[in-house]
Amino acid sequence: MSELQTVPGVPDASHREPDPRPRADGIGALAVLFAVAFINLVGFGLVIPLLPFFGQSLTADAWQITLMFAAYSLGQFFAEPFWGRLSDRIGRKPVLLVTVMANAIGYLMLAFVPNIWLAIFVRLFTGLGAGNISTIQGYVADVTPPEKRAGRMGLIGAAFGLGFIVGPGLGGLLVRPELGRLGYQLPMFVAAALALAAVIGVAVFLKESLRPSAAGSTRPGFLSGLSSARAHPVISRVLMVTLIYMAGFAGMEAAFGLWTEARYDWGAREVGLAFMVVGVVSVISQGFLAGRLARRFGEARVLAFGMLLFGASLVAQVLSTAAWMVPMVMSFGAFGMAMAMPNISALISRSVEPDRQGAMLGLNMATGSLSRIVGPITAGVLFSHLGPDWPFLIGALLTVPAAVMAINAGRAFRKEQQRLAGQA
Repeated sequence: MSELQTVPGVPDASHREPDPRPRADGIGALAVLFAVAFINLVGFGLVIPLLPFFGQSLTADAWQITLMFAAYSLGQFFAEPFWGRLSDRIGRKPVLLVTVMANAIGYLMLAFVPNIWLAIFVRLFTGLGAGNISTIQGYVADVTPPEKRAGRMGLIGAAFGLGFIVGPGLGGLLVRPELGRLGYQLPMFVAAALALAAVIGVAVFLKESLRPSAAGSTRPGFLSGLSSARAHPVISRVLMVTLIYMAGFAGMEAAFGLWTEARYDWGAREVGLAFMVVGVVSVISQGFLAGRLARRFGEARVLAFGMLLFGASLVAQVLSTAAWMVPMVMSFGAFGMAMAMPNISALISRSVEPDRQGAMLGLNMATGSLSRIVGPITAGVLFSHLGPDWPFLIGALLTVPAAVMAINAGRAFRKEQQRLAGQA
């Protein structure tokens, strides 16, 4: 039985619909969103594995390279809650158009930066425009019944994972490290072209899932809803899970290329192929297992298990003694991470009213962005001063309190349902 099963007779927040609300075609909209998320993440996957080596081509130190990762997340930190709440007011489609276009511009700008500091600034700009994950999640919640949200959030997550299969591998084929900085421009051009294709897909094929608010509505405030989220017994705990585990993941992601270069003399091509393994596991796990496991064991329990498995994979990665072991260990970690995002999103969407889902999902993504600011910076310091293994070990340690908080979130949901049942 699902850990988050609604008590009979008690109105579940996720069942309350704003009146009136036009309903888009759920299956057709999901197909378009899947394609857009896939195209967008192919571009993202093209660039991410190359960034450490691109930074080295600009004669950057390890802390500057990890700062390049953090700058993108700093932009997302400010952007996600704004875009999420704005999408609740004016609709999902215009927000998606603006943010995906910003991705395309950001990739083009990055290809021509002459030094690491301008690269960091461009990554900040791209992060400001790219905070659209909560908007995609909000669209999915708009057109999906509550009992199917974990599974459909998993399908969108599978599109992200599929993008990480194609993107890193394609980037590895296109990159030419022997040409220095110029050798990294072609993958960035391709990433920009794919982002433009995603813009066209949204403009032509995607229906609006919400009716825009009346003209003259007020501009959404930064981190609007933070006070209510902190007071909410489920949302507050889920945000803590995101804050804790994402810091460890972001640190690992930023330091991975540097770590494999230091230990196994890997380059951008090998790192790209390793991320392909992560993508394959993510597709299978989120597309076929996340929803089924959530329905059987409950979102919170599956989330906690995923946290602990990811932490164990980080320790195993440090203990690996051969290069061939790294992708194998990463596959276990990828499975654990695949249990995180769809179940976190489902927990949030089931705990708030539909017209607040974009705001709360945006707040969750802002929390993750905050962790992605601190995580890479900390990883850079640990890598430079304590050694290459320390970003992974600290990340593994952080998954333990994250798992505990996930279990507490499930308990809080049950208590809240019991309280509402007593008032009925």
